[in-house]
Amino acid sequence: MNEATRTDAARLGERIDALEVRLTYQDETIETLNQTITAQWKQIDALTRQIAELRERLQDAERHAPGPASERPPHY
Repeated sequence: MNEATRTDAARLGERIDALEVRLTYQDETIETLNQTITAQWKQIDALTRQIAELRERLQDAERHAPGPASERPPHY
């Protein structure tokens, strides 16, 4: 093997090593992002259910409220 071939092989090895390092960091970043998105979706789901429950409770309260608050104004 001549010097040029060894130098090319060494450069190629360095490039492959650099790509492997980048790939490892990208895999870690993707996993972190996936965990973050999963946690956010769980929180969004919980908040959506909470809003639906509160809306239902508000509608119940409005239906059962005594007096003029539960009546429609005369212009309706």
